[in-house]
Amino acid sequence: MRDALRPLAKAAGATITEIDVDADAAIEARFGDLVPVLLHGSIDGVELCHYRLDTAGVENALRDATQQSR
Repeated sequence: MRDALRPLAKAAGATITEIDVDADAAIEARFGDLVPVLLHGSIDGVELCHYRLDTAGVENALRDATQQSR
């Protein structure tokens, strides 16, 4: 998922922050079975996808974020 996400994030000027789910018991309890999981925003953000990249969903979220920041 990471490799597929990088070019989308770069094109949108977005940053990717990776979090080790296993490093925090609360995060592991929430996402342990869904890894990899992609959230928009912080750890409390909106889940965009898990297991595989939803390219269309990510592109829509990045486009919406770009339009809101204008």
